[in-house]
Amino acid sequence: MSGVDYTAARNLLAKGLGELEMVVSESQLEQLLELSLLLASWSKRINLTGHRSAPEIVRRLILDAAALITRLPELDSLADIGSGAGFPGFPIAILRPGCRVTLVESRERRHHFQREAIRRLELCNVCAQLGRAETLDSTPHAAAIAQAVAKPADALPLLLRWIESDGLLLFPGAYPPPPTPRDDPRVDFEPAVTYRVPLGGARRTLWIARKSSLNRP
Repeated sequence: MSGVDYTAARNLLAKGLGELEMVVSESQLEQLLELSLLLASWSKRINLTGHRSAPEIVRRLILDAAALITRLPELDSLADIGSGAGFPGFPIAILRPGCRVTLVESRERRHHFQREAIRRLELCNVCAQLGRAETLDSTPHAAAIAQAVAKPADALPLLLRWIESDGLLLFPGAYPPPPTPRDDPRVDFEPAVTYRVPLGGARRTLWIARKSSLNRP
């Protein structure tokens, strides 16, 4: 990677996080930057993401996840279902180190990247599981998230397997928000939250649902 790309990625990251008014440590900034460099390197060999350069990964993936984080409640654990290259799970784990993150991914190459990133970034609060969310032995989390995996109606049963009895289901998406199964008795949906990715990025929405009290153990 050229020095120009490195400097551009770092400047974009610092500017975007500043626009979000997120206070981050130098070590967190370095971890996010290292994540962008590692993903850019791997993407030259295998198709992990359509974004090939570190500055593009910062702008399109890391800052997108950082903007989402500003709308999330405090969580002590999160399952990222169909996490792909580890987004938004990796940025959440870095920017909220008190949150235990489980990355669930069925594609082996993406899983291998996740394991390498965990090792290289020394992320003690992240574990990666290889397999399908509907068949793996699930463990309870405070919340589960599905980003670009499926429509909320289709993703809902997958997320329900991975949350605690009063856990949250998180559905980030584009604007306007996709329709949700609001008549599903298993969950109670809150109004959609709208936010914007920094540096002139896209407008986004977030549906948050909680397991219905009628369906809790």
